[in-house]
Amino acid sequence: MTFFSPELMTAVRDRFALVEECPFEGKRVFFENAGGALTLNTVVETSAKMAAIPDNQGRDNPAAHALVAMIDKAKDDMRVLFNAPEGQFFVGESGTELLFRLIRTAVMGTPDGIVLGSTVEHPATRSACAKWAEAAGKTHVLIAHDDDTGAVSAEAYAAAVTPDTQVATILHTSPVTGMGMDVAAIAKAIRAVAPEAFIIVDGIQHAAHGRLDIASYGIDGYVVSPYKVFSRHGYGVAWASDRLSALPHDHLLNAPGEPWELGTRDTGAYVTFSDVVDYFDWLGGQVSHATDRRDRIVAAGAAIHAHEAALTDAMIHGTGNLKGLADMPEVTIIGGVDNPRREGLVSISVKGMDAPDVVTKLRERGIRTHTRKADHYSGNILDPLGLPGAIRVSMCHYNTEAEVAQFLQAMREIVEETD
Repeated sequence: MTFFSPELMTAVRDRFALVEECPFEGKRVFFENAGGALTLNTVVETSAKMAAIPDNQGRDNPAAHALVAMIDKAKDDMRVLFNAPEGQFFVGESGTELLFRLIRTAVMGTPDGIVLGSTVEHPATRSACAKWAEAAGKTHVLIAHDDDTGAVSAEAYAAAVTPDTQVATILHTSPVTGMGMDVAAIAKAIRAVAPEAFIIVDGIQHAAHGRLDIASYGIDGYVVSPYKVFSRHGYGVAWASDRLSALPHDHLLNAPGEPWELGTRDTGAYVTFSDVVDYFDWLGGQVSHATDRRDRIVAAGAAIHAHEAALTDAMIHGTGNLKGLADMPEVTIIGGVDNPRREGLVSISVKGMDAPDVVTKLRERGIRTHTRKADHYSGNILDPLGLPGAIRVSMCHYNTEAEVAQFLQAMREIVEETD
């Protein structure tokens, strides 16, 4: 586990907007990345440029031809980032909307049987599966996640999957616990028993941490929300396998190629995702000598993982002369102290204090975090732990060890107030 060099850290932070200051609040440390990552400066520039173009795709004029070429390039860029040589990429309203569409297509297009998921999942997949399983007369089965680790294992899926499983969902990384699931191992366990099942993955929380590899997963759908991976709000990105696209789904009559897009898409959405891919490519070039673009992106993912692991280790175990969260008796770390599944996120509770009050006290000290409440978003994780809420501290690779130190100093002051 190693931090970026000071030179690379400066170069990385220079590529993002509002790294140290909120336009409404002023100077702050941004540890709310799971709620929406910082935005690349290139995405801001591209958004403004594309918003000014009045032309649509599919016309016989140079502007329309250029827009189509931009979309085609973005889809090629997506294939490289996600390592998905087959299938279709397309954009929609949001990650949640796209998950609903993929799940509906899979559930309604398959015979009677089981729709399989887990209790660790975000309500985007759990809600879609519940709704469409009921509509199709299928049984929705939820595998219980491990409260101690904040995750669900391939072994748990293997114990629950049956030959009549028609659709299965997997959460790649939890936005509450920060724990990553072994998608490839889970998909393998499912296919060992139900080889024709359609497997759809919620990758929304995982994508910012790199290491995307659809070709190795053995799945049929993968969805991300670009505002959580350095782009902007207003669209989602989905990948669908050819076999999933062959199922009946919404599209215009007689439209060629079984398309998923409904209506004219925002070219700027596609182009700003190219900006994201270009950034991963650039970062990979800084941390490796790779000449192949995919190899550089893989190197970027490995470097991001190492830096973020160092950040979470410092937050939990301390840095410099500051003790970490694990050494604060008042603090409970959700998912355990040393959990190798953790991806840049530490969720905590503080004895004797409500989570919103801790978030407020951190904000007053210049640290932006977030409360996860035991509601329809996070109750599946927090209720079994007996917690009405938790403080989510979510980092990304542009965060620094110095920012972690600032957070730990603030936490020391806060917990001392409870003594």
